[in-house]
Amino acid sequence: MSIQWFPGHMHLTRKAIGERIKDIDVVIELLDARLPGSSGNPLLAELTGHKPTLKVLNKQDVADPARTPAWLDWYNARPGTRAIALDASDAAPARRLVEACRQLAPNRRGLSRPMRVLICGIPNVGKSTLINTLSAKREAKTGDEAGVTKQEQRIVLDDDFYLWDTPGMLWPRIIVPESGYRLAASGAVGRNAYDEEEVALELLAYVKRHYASLLDARYKLGLDAQAIGASHDDELLALIAKKRGAVMSGGRLNLQKAAEIVLTDLRSAALGRVTLEIPEEFESWLAAARLKEKERAERKAEQRKRDERRARNAPRDDG
Repeated sequence: MSIQWFPGHMHLTRKAIGERIKDIDVVIELLDARLPGSSGNPLLAELTGHKPTLKVLNKQDVADPARTPAWLDWYNARPGTRAIALDASDAAPARRLVEACRQLAPNRRGLSRPMRVLICGIPNVGKSTLINTLSAKREAKTGDEAGVTKQEQRIVLDDDFYLWDTPGMLWPRIIVPESGYRLAASGAVGRNAYDEEEVALELLAYVKRHYASLLDARYKLGLDAQAIGASHDDELLALIAKKRGAVMSGGRLNLQKAAEIVLTDLRSAALGRVTLEIPEEFESWLAAARLKEKERAERKAEQRKRDERRARNAPRDDG
C-alpha cells in the first residue's frame, strides 16, 4: 500500500511558504523525534533554498534516548543546519529555540534588524503546543489530529523576534514506503488515507525486532524477546486482540480494534519510548526509493518515445 495525503489546504501552505520565505532569516523545521528522517519534509528544502535551518527533534521525551543523539549528529553534520531535541511542553528547553536561531543569524538583532523566523513541520508534530509554550499564552490551536492549524499566524516572541507559524504540511508524493507507514502510525496522515490494520502490522514488524520487551510489558504477551521477535506480525496482532478483549460475537477477533489500540499506544507513548528508525536505515530506504524513482522516470520516458514513434509511423488519412 502506498500512503499519500496532500489535501487542498496544503497546496495553499506550499504557496504561502514560497511567498514568505524571501523575507525570512531562519527556518525552524519541527521533526518527530520518533521518526526524525521520515518526518523531514523534502519539499521544504526546495521551498526554503539555502536559508539557515534549525532542526528540532520534538517529543524527545517519548523517543528512544539511546537513538536521539545519533540523529542530532546526523543533522548537525549538514551545512547551515543546527539540530536540537526538546519536549515542546517544557518551557525551559523551548526557549532554547530563540538563542539557537540567533546563533544561525547573528546579524539579526534590534528593532532595525529584527529576527524573522518561519516554523514548519508535518501535521501533528507538536508545533502549536510549542508555540503556545514559547509565547506563554494560547496563541495557536492545538489538537491530536492532523491538520488542526489551517492558516498562517504571526507570533511576537521578543521586540525583535517574529515567528511565523504555518499549517502542517506533508509533500505531494511520499516515495519512501517505510516513511509513509511511520507517518501514518504517528498520526501525521489523515485517517482516511490508510488502512489502520496494515499500518499496525508494519509497526509491529519493526517494534518486535527492536523493542520486544516493551510489547510484552504493555500487552502482557507472556513471551520472551526471542519468541516475540520470531512471531509473525499477524500472530502478534491477534494475540494483542485476545489480551485486550478485542473479541466480537462468536469469539472472532476484532483485529481492527486491536490495530487501533496499537496505534493509539504508540501516539500516546503508552507503548514506551521508541524511535522507529536510525540514520543508516533511513538512508538505505531513501537510496532505494530514489533508485526506483529513477527507473520509473526512465520507463515513462521510454514509453513516451515509443508513443511518439507510433504516432509518427501511423498511416495518415488524407481524406
